[in-house]
Amino acid sequence: MCGIAGFISTDEEVEASSVDAVRRMTDRMRLRGPDAEGVWTGPCVALGHRRLAIQDLDARSNQPMVSTDGKYCITFNGEIYNFHELRRELEAEGVAFRTTSDTEVLLALYARDGERMLPRLRGMFAFAIWDAATREVFMARDPYGIKPLYYSQTERGVVFASQVKAVLASGLVAARHETAGVAGFYLWGSVQAPWTLYRGVFALPAGHWMRVRGGRAQTPVCWNDIRCNWRQQGVQISGEELQEVVRAAVTDSVRAHLVSDVPVSVFLSGGIDSGTMASLIAELGGKVEGITVGFDEYTSHHEDEVPSADVIAKHYGLAHHVRRISRAEFEQDIPQILDAMDQPSVDGVNTWFAAKAAAERGYKVVLSGVGGDELFYGYDLMKQLPRDATLGRAAAAIPGGRSLVGTACSILANGHRHPKLKGIAEFMGSLEGVYYLKRCLFLPQELGLLMGGESAREGLERLGGWPPGMGKANAVNDAAGVCLLDSTLYLRNMLLRDSDWASMAHSLELRTPLVDAALLDALKLCHTNFAGGTGKRLLAQSPARPLPEEIITRPKSGFAVPMTQWLAAATERREWSSMALLADRGTPWTRRWAKVVMDEGFKDGQ
Repeated sequence: MCGIAGFISTDEEVEASSVDAVRRMTDRMRLRGPDAEGVWTGPCVALGHRRLAIQDLDARSNQPMVSTDGKYCITFNGEIYNFHELRRELEAEGVAFRTTSDTEVLLALYARDGERMLPRLRGMFAFAIWDAATREVFMARDPYGIKPLYYSQTERGVVFASQVKAVLASGLVAARHETAGVAGFYLWGSVQAPWTLYRGVFALPAGHWMRVRGGRAQTPVCWNDIRCNWRQQGVQISGEELQEVVRAAVTDSVRAHLVSDVPVSVFLSGGIDSGTMASLIAELGGKVEGITVGFDEYTSHHEDEVPSADVIAKHYGLAHHVRRISRAEFEQDIPQILDAMDQPSVDGVNTWFAAKAAAERGYKVVLSGVGGDELFYGYDLMKQLPRDATLGRAAAAIPGGRSLVGTACSILANGHRHPKLKGIAEFMGSLEGVYYLKRCLFLPQELGLLMGGESAREGLERLGGWPPGMGKANAVNDAAGVCLLDSTLYLRNMLLRDSDWASMAHSLELRTPLVDAALLDALKLCHTNFAGGTGKRLLAQSPARPLPEEIITRPKSGFAVPMTQWLAAATERREWSSMALLADRGTPWTRRWAKVVMDEGFKDGQ
C-alpha cells in the first residue's frame, strides 16, 4: 500500500518546478509510505511514489519502477493478490524478473497486453504507467474503487495523486470549493464521486481507465461496472449447493488476501463478517491477531463489541487485543483526524481508532470485514426499503396523497429532532427516493442554510440527478437495488474511502476480502437467494466450524463509536455547531459532526 503522484506536462520537457510539485505531493503522503520515497522524470513527465513495503521488502522493489527495456515506468498503489499466478504465466513465455514484487508483474503484464490486462487483475489498485514510445500515461482503478486516484487538468498539464490534499499540495491547483462537492457532502455525509470538494479536481471513477496524452486527460473508459451484478437474475439452487458456492468463494477470497511478506492482523468486531474472516484464516492455518476497540460508554450495552469479539477469538483460538478508547483521546486526536481526512466525511472515526490500535501492535496489514452487508443483503434496509418503496408508490398514486403525507410529516418532524421526515412526501414514490431518505444527512431544502442559497442551487445543478447525486438502480428487484445503491454510493463513497485515509494515516494497509471483484463475480448467479437474512447465515456457516449461534443471531450493532456522548461534551466546551439548524440537543450527531468537519477541517481556500 502506497501513495502515488505525478505530473504530465503539455511541454516537451518537464520543468524543475513541476518536479518540485511532485515532491511536495509525495511529502504530503509520507504516512502512506514511510519505507521509501522516489521521483522519476522522463520527457514531459514526472512520477512520484511513497512506499509501504508489503511484498518483497528489498529496496529493489522501490518505485517508480522502470521496465528492463526502459520503455515503461510505473507508480502503483495497492495489491495484486493473484500476481504469483500471473508471474508464472509470464515466466513461461520467457519474461525474466528482477524482483519478487507484484509491481514488476503488473508492469510486465501491461507491456504484453496493455489495457486488456485489467480483467486479469485480482486486487485493489490505482496506478499510472508511462509509455515512452507513445509518450502517454495510462491510469486505472480497481472495480470497487478501493484505492483512490485523483487528477486535475491545468494549463500546464495533468497533475494526479492518491489524495486530494496531495493534489492541492502540488501548488498547481487552487483550493477553491466545488459547490457540487460541498452539496454532496451535506446531502450524503460524503462527497459523491467523481466530484471532490475542490473545483477542477476529480476522482478517476472506479472500474475505469484513462490516458493522458500531450498533457491532456482523455475521457475515462469503463472496463468493469459492478452494477451489472445486481442487474442479473440469479438462479435457484438447493440450500446445500448455495452453501458450498458461498463457502468456496469466500474461502478463496480470504486465502488470496493473506498474501503478504509481513504479519497480518484482523479487525475483529462481534459480528458475522469479521468473525467469518477470522475463522477462515484459522482454518487456512494463518496466524493472526484480532484487534477490537472498546468504549466505556458502551460497557454492558448492546453496542459493546468486546464481549462478542472475545467469544469469537476464544472459539477459534485466536490471539485477541482489546484497545479501549476514551472521549479524552477522541478530543485529543481530532486535529490529526481532520488533517488525515482527505475529503469531508461523517464516518471514519471508528476505523481511525481501530487502525491506530493495529499500528500500535506493529502491524502493517489488517483485514477488515467491510462490505459483507452490501454483498450478502445484510442490512435491515434490504428488507425495509422495498416495503417502504411499495407503500410510497401506492400513497403517491392516490390523488392528494403526497399533500396529506407532507402535512402529517411536517407535524411529526418535531423541530430538528426528526428532520428527515419532512422529505418523505417528496421522495416516497421510488426505491431511489426512500433509499436517499435512509442514507441522506440533510435534505436539499436545508442546503441554503448550510452553504448559502446561490451556492446551494449551483451545487444541486452541478451534482445532478434526483434524488441528488444518484441515478436509477435498475436492478432485478428492489432488494437487489438497495444492494446496488449501497455498493456504489455508501460503500464506495464513504466506507471504502474512509477505510483508506483512516488506515493510511497510521501507515497501515487495510484489505477487504468481502469487497473483491472476483468474489462478486463468483456469486453473481446466486445473489438473489441472499435476501431475508439468508446471505449472512450462509456467510456465518462458511467455515468448517461455523460461528457460534449466539454470534449469528446477535442483533446487528454496527461498528459504532459513542459520538453522541462525545460530541455533546465537546460541543459545550468548544462552541461548535451553534447555528439554529443544529442547536437542538436532539439533533443527530452526524449533522453536528458534519458541521465540525467542514468548519474546522475544510474551510474554503485551505
